[in-house]
Amino acid sequence: MENQPSNEQQDDGPGWIEPGQKNVQLVYILYLVSLAMGFTLIVGMVFAYMNRDKTEGWIETHYTYAIRTFWMGVLYSIICSILVFVGIGLILMFVAVVWFVIRCIKGLQAVVRGEPIDNPQTWLV
Repeated sequence: MENQPSNEQQDDGPGWIEPGQKNVQLVYILYLVSLAMGFTLIVGMVFAYMNRDKTEGWIETHYTYAIRTFWMGVLYSIICSILVFVGIGLILMFVAVVWFVIRCIKGLQAVVRGEPIDNPQTWLV
């Protein structure tokens, strides 16, 4: 009797792996966890690419935003790595990490509220 699911449990849509709101939340969470464990960034990017064209319009803006966050983060990391030799790279790397965290938090907040990203093509936050 203990192992049977309760009648009060409700199915709240697709799971964490299928395209949708939960999956976009997972992508942003994996991006943030990547600051401690780098490989999760790649996993999040793969989810975003796999599910980008399989959802409704407002969720698709989040996938586009997440994909652009990944590629701009890679670009900023390369630029900062090169500028380390000039002496300003470490400061810019800190700025890039702050930018990355702000974009992920902004995306998470919007997806939880069920809102699209206003301008998913932006280079800023």
